[in-house]
Amino acid sequence: MKKIGTYSSVASPLPDSPYLLIDPEQVRENYRNLDTALLRAGRRARIRFAVKASPVPEIVRVLETEGAEFDVASIGEIRMCRELGVDDERLYYGNPIKKAADIAAAHELGVRRFAFDTEDDLSRIAEYAPGAQVECRFLAAVPESRTPFGTKFGCSPDEVTRLLVRALDLDLTVAGPYFHVGSQQLDPAAWRIGIEQAADIVKSLAGEGVPVASVNIGGGLPVSYIDSAPSLDEIAEVAVGAAMEWLPDTVDLVVEPGRALVATAGVVHAEVVGVRIAPDGRRWVYLDIGRYNGMAETENEYIAYRFVTDRDDDPREEAVVAGPTCDGDDVLYQRTRVLLPTTLRAGDRVRILDTGAYTASYSSVSFNGFPPLTVHVLGAE
Repeated sequence: MKKIGTYSSVASPLPDSPYLLIDPEQVRENYRNLDTALLRAGRRARIRFAVKASPVPEIVRVLETEGAEFDVASIGEIRMCRELGVDDERLYYGNPIKKAADIAAAHELGVRRFAFDTEDDLSRIAEYAPGAQVECRFLAAVPESRTPFGTKFGCSPDEVTRLLVRALDLDLTVAGPYFHVGSQQLDPAAWRIGIEQAADIVKSLAGEGVPVASVNIGGGLPVSYIDSAPSLDEIAEVAVGAAMEWLPDTVDLVVEPGRALVATAGVVHAEVVGVRIAPDGRRWVYLDIGRYNGMAETENEYIAYRFVTDRDDDPREEAVVAGPTCDGDDVLYQRTRVLLPTTLRAGDRVRILDTGAYTASYSSVSFNGFPPLTVHVLGAE
């Protein structure tokens, strides 16, 4: 099997369809590009991979050799990382929503760093992970991202100082404030806004005699799908510039990319199940992959992937693209303008580009009896 490029297929397509093909060396390149962009902007940051984006062992191994930290969101992710030999000091339980049993299990597995956004969760961490280091997640007043979190996570910025002072009272170690600008954030100014708010918190904590070790600026680094996204250099320049302007040199900058490290390392290989002209005259193209077995981020058409076929030299016209299940919501695109060859037929192969993030990890167990998305890794035995 030959190494994939942006538009090329593998030399001998694997028999199962659909499947996701991952290139770990592209992940390595993406990591180094981000590290370089941050350094070029003037300040190194600790890069913490959001494992949920693509919990593939080969990806974890590559990033572990590069020196990455790991943002783990569940006991399952923690166990996987530990089984792969990731040192416990590189693990960070970044999910603010966790049961007491989860905290205790994580602590037993060696995790000593946790995020929280409520006093209840802080108290549970103190009880079940005594002496742990904590980051307090706040809701930054940033522009809405392409796939926003809404108000699900984060306390008010005004609460952070009190909560982190309380953390010291509970004999926990304070790392600092933490914010997230939302997934696939297309406005670089979002990081500047968040860092400015975090800097106010750092000053407030200093007034309380609480030293801050780090400011976590979260993930949200975008990639270009159909719509172009700002480059890593553009975002790094804004974020690092804000950090250099407002944060003390003694405060570490932490960034938690998921999509930016793995999206371009994956290509979904799928097949056309059928083509139909609906009563309203619109052409529908049905694929053997849909919202429930890999394309969850097409919900509300938030993420618009690019399609490549072997018939792309033929005339192309708009099409509605749908998945294979009997659920009426299993439609990928009907508002987004997707141009596909007019000659496309059942059995034709389709490649969906930049699908290394939030595809296989979002697959259902077996909705309609369709299996989860298979993952193949280049270079794996």
